[in-house]
Amino acid sequence: MTDVGGPWHDRNVPSSMSSPQMVGREGDLERLRGLLEAVTDGVPRTAVVGGEAGIGKTRLLAEFEASVPSEVLVLRGQSVDLGSVAAPYAPVKDVLRSLVAEFGAEAVMDAAGPGRSALIALLPELAQGDADAGSSAQLHEAVAVVLEQFSLGRSLVVIVEDLHWIDAASLTLLRFLIRAVRRGRLLLLLTYRSDDVTRGHPVRGFLTELDRGRAVDRWELGRLTKAQVRRQVKAILGEAPDPDILARTAERSEGVPFFVEELLGLGGCPTDDGLPDTLRDLLLARYERLEASTQAVLRLLAAGGVRVSHALLTAVHTGGPEDLDAAIREAVFASVLVAGDDDYAFRHALVREAIHAELLPGERGRFHAAYAEALERTSGGRRVAAEVSYHWMAAHVPEKAFPATLAAREEARAAFAYATAGQMGERALELWDQVADPERVSGMNRLELLGRTASHLRNAGENERSLALIDLALAEGGPDRPLQYARALRDKAFYLGNAGRTGTVPLLERAVNLVPPGSPGELRSTMLTALAGRLMIEGRTQEAIAMAADAATEAAAAGSDRYSSVAHNIAGVSMVHNGDIEGGLAMLERARVLGDGDRVAGLRYRVNISDVHYLLGRYRSAVELAESGLMRARELGVERISGVILASNAVDPYYALGEWDRADALIERGLSLDPPFAFRVYLQRARMWGMLWRGDVTGAAVMFRSLDSTIASLVEVEMQTRLGIARLAAEIAIAEGDDERAWAEASVVFRPEHRSIPGYDLPLLAVAARAVAGIRRSAGGAASPVDVDAAATDLRLASAELDWWPTAPVWSAFVDAELGGDAGTGLDPVLWQRALAAAAGGPVHLSPYAALRLAEAQIDAGDRVGAHESLQSAVSEADRIGIGLVGDQARALARRARLSAEPQPQPESASDAATEPLTPREQQVLDLVARGLSNREIGTELFISGKTASVHVSAILRKLGASSRTEAVFLAGAAAGAAPGVGAAASAGAAPR
Repeated sequence: MTDVGGPWHDRNVPSSMSSPQMVGREGDLERLRGLLEAVTDGVPRTAVVGGEAGIGKTRLLAEFEASVPSEVLVLRGQSVDLGSVAAPYAPVKDVLRSLVAEFGAEAVMDAAGPGRSALIALLPELAQGDADAGSSAQLHEAVAVVLEQFSLGRSLVVIVEDLHWIDAASLTLLRFLIRAVRRGRLLLLLTYRSDDVTRGHPVRGFLTELDRGRAVDRWELGRLTKAQVRRQVKAILGEAPDPDILARTAERSEGVPFFVEELLGLGGCPTDDGLPDTLRDLLLARYERLEASTQAVLRLLAAGGVRVSHALLTAVHTGGPEDLDAAIREAVFASVLVAGDDDYAFRHALVREAIHAELLPGERGRFHAAYAEALERTSGGRRVAAEVSYHWMAAHVPEKAFPATLAAREEARAAFAYATAGQMGERALELWDQVADPERVSGMNRLELLGRTASHLRNAGENERSLALIDLALAEGGPDRPLQYARALRDKAFYLGNAGRTGTVPLLERAVNLVPPGSPGELRSTMLTALAGRLMIEGRTQEAIAMAADAATEAAAAGSDRYSSVAHNIAGVSMVHNGDIEGGLAMLERARVLGDGDRVAGLRYRVNISDVHYLLGRYRSAVELAESGLMRARELGVERISGVILASNAVDPYYALGEWDRADALIERGLSLDPPFAFRVYLQRARMWGMLWRGDVTGAAVMFRSLDSTIASLVEVEMQTRLGIARLAAEIAIAEGDDERAWAEASVVFRPEHRSIPGYDLPLLAVAARAVAGIRRSAGGAASPVDVDAAATDLRLASAELDWWPTAPVWSAFVDAELGGDAGTGLDPVLWQRALAAAAGGPVHLSPYAALRLAEAQIDAGDRVGAHESLQSAVSEADRIGIGLVGDQARALARRARLSAEPQPQPESASDAATEPLTPREQQVLDLVARGLSNREIGTELFISGKTASVHVSAILRKLGASSRTEAVFLAGAAAGAAPGVGAAASAGAAPR
């Protein structure tokens, strides 16, 4: 653009048009300062600031960073723009390296604890000798622990800029940090360019999740008002702007601060014709006014990425160092570049993108090739394969890009960046046919690359993409490569299982048949173990036991304690479910011994053994086993991932023990960490069950219906989940008064595809029995499509067949009580007395529930005194534990029956009991009670109804603190000075009858 003079030029506008003061962001700055102040309470917080390009996000962060106290440590991470495949963990590495620079490698490694090996996988320069491979779970845990530890003593601000360029692994880690770090003076500050986060962008889903977070503040920066533009222009020019200049600047910039600076920086004509017509022209205006040699350096720099080190730029620059320095100095003075301590970046990414788009094809190829070669020469042990692959791809040199991409895939896999590894695998597959002899270069055939890439995508949670690749592998494979084909079948089974889909067992059976017994390696043992596990999950316990035995044999032959432990684990659980409880527990103990030194097998054992103890009714030991698993997970550096899953296994036992608040806390903690699908369903089911029994019937029902479609697939393939969900659905239906729907849900135990798992079947049978009794009570079941007689017979038979299970006495007593009474309406007081006695050996919610049902039966039988006692017991226990469902129903029943359900304090003596006197009518009733009259006879004697007489009897019992009619007569006589056994009427002078 030609400088034609004019008013702007005459004002001697400085070449640097960056505003000396930030305008229009004062409130945002105070908001950030407030969040920093808030973290001093030891609770981490997250701020996410978005906005369109040029809106001032970077400037806001710079002003904030400049304002923080010196004792606050600020760590910065920059996402890197490498096209469609982002560099794995780039911002996380920046943050960790800054931490190492501040505190030293030894201190950081000590803080990482058990996760230090995983940290080395991310930063190889930290290695001091050999280290274990670690895992992605350990890496997440290690980063969380490190940030937590260093933020305990001083405030820590972690800034990650440009989320729109972030790689999937870093995004997953950020998601984990926000959820998992619960203590420390840590402020996590993230920024993103809102116009780049379009539909389908992974950051969009991330932001939606954050909006539901309690400790996350998210907002977007808006455009400046005309008044704010005026302030910015005045700050830049040093004086009040010409009205025409202000009007045109405000109109053309549209309130975007960066555009205001660029427009003023042109120093051009005041007429509209003197201003750039397009955004591209505006972005390139300063660039085009520089010397040709400077423009050439800027084009070279634009090809290097968002930020380029001086050493790397020197390596790719073909001129002399003096020429490079002169060009950089001119670009910095013109506010096109910003120089860091040892690197350079464009003042705004938009300028870099515009200059890069101007590269000629020849330039593009030369520049990117130069960067690729320089990175290969000067990496210094750092993992730069992703960058090398990007540059060779941009240079359109497939022969170079292919091996670089394979190396990038391996680097990403080693750092647990599975999404990037999968993307690199897909890129390598695209290049396969463009390279001479790709099998020699890669060291594998295409089928193997397909399988590995699919595996990476599966580990990254990209099930659909992984399935598509594995289907392609199966289509390209065949009998000539049986082992690879078997792996592909196995992997597809894994993918289907992870997605909660059917079809895993047939695929695994085909895979096993392709690998002969005694084959070298662990392939056959892994397949047999996986097949045994799926059979167990589907409830095919006999088959699972046999398959697990074969798996254990193969694992032992291969020298694999891990798979031998897992096989024994599966066999043990299946044996317990199948009836051999002692043998199964012994097998599980063997699994513990074999897996004691293996992280995967050891934790898997602890998950299953705690679940088995819960199903056997050993609730306290189930909790202790789950907690010991949590301790082991802490030792292994996976407390916040595997440890939370193990702790979640204590949820049902805590509910059974009456420790409901602890169960709720575990549920909330577990769900906040986004556990695997199956565990998430388990936690959601437990949460809804707790809501229901606490009395929030509507909330539980609404949540269940909102999740019904998402859990349908898992219910289809996992028998345990199917039974647990069926029980919940039936109990919600009963609470809503729909017994027929409850029976439809609970009768899953009688469907042809059902396979019995006693620990799950028995509670469901009791719920089903309650539904049947409810249908019978509704007009005698005449209008119901349910054959209640047949259903009752089936329930009794099914319950009797499971009488060997340790908790059978509890649940069978409830089945009998629900189906007992006249016409099977569940109103037999004797049976409910037995159920109440049996409830002592079951979950705590059963006792108040049984007392409530006993009260119903007693009212039906006319035993109002007994019903009064039972209702008080039900309310007292329900209130103590927090079982609002029973408490509410007991109080409602008491109101209908005109009884008192509220527990009364027991008097210390008869004289204390007499503090509330009986009314004359109550005295009359008590006299008749002393003569042995029933409520009906009392009503006849006093010309009142039997129901009214029962109300008076209840009042007498309450006032006297008596638990029975006989005790009331005794206490009244003692208070009046009568001899024991003499009624109140006799002591008052009335002639006994």
